[in-house]
Amino acid sequence: MIVTILLVALIILSSIQVIQLINIKNGVASNTITGNVAASSGKLDTTGWTENEKMNYEMHGTIPARIRQGSSSLSGMVGGC
Repeated sequence: MIVTILLVALIILSSIQVIQLINIKNGVASNTITGNVAASSGKLDTTGWTENEKMNYEMHGTIPARIRQGSSSLSGMVGGC
């Protein structure tokens, strides 16, 4: 009896975690940067950026404020320290 209850609880917890993982995967897939991504490479298009902005993006993952103004999906940090 106890083993059956534990197995049912384990199945319920596993199914909840599967649903959570699917939601996380969908959230990450939909969190894309639009407007500055080259279609072929999937990387940010840094043409027109200053050398300092490129260095800050490469070293710290920060996107320049003037680029972020046009898109509501951008946060301050991409990778970050």
